[in-house]
Amino acid sequence: MLARNELKTSVLRMLLSAINYYEIEKGGAGYQATEEDILTVTQNQAKQRRDSIEQFKTAGRQELVDKETKELEFLSVYLPQQMSEEEITKLVKEAITQTGATSMADMGKLMGALMPKVKGKADGNLVSSIVKQNLS
Repeated sequence: MLARNELKTSVLRMLLSAINYYEIEKGGAGYQATEEDILTVTQNQAKQRRDSIEQFKTAGRQELVDKETKELEFLSVYLPQQMSEEEITKLVKEAITQTGATSMADMGKLMGALMPKVKGKADGNLVSSIVKQNLS
């Protein structure tokens, strides 16, 4: 706020509001959000920005795309480092070996084994597409 960075201030206020709303949803005034809860809320906010960027691109609203992109950049500072596609592919292959998955019918079982390992570190859509590539 002191730096007069209105966009960053706005994003942080929205994030704090989302965290407070989450706390109220979970247990009322006495509930205190854990670090995992805060990470989940921050990831949800980042996902909302990514979805908005896609929608604004298809609508041809470049000024809104730019605004949402800047907001996403500020939010990504508070997220853990994302895994590379190579790291995800390696984990997928290990999970295929562990679960014995052979076809797309086993995708649910495979995703169930994978998601706890990549939670917060990789986008679920990216993980899903890599799993589909490896199973087909």
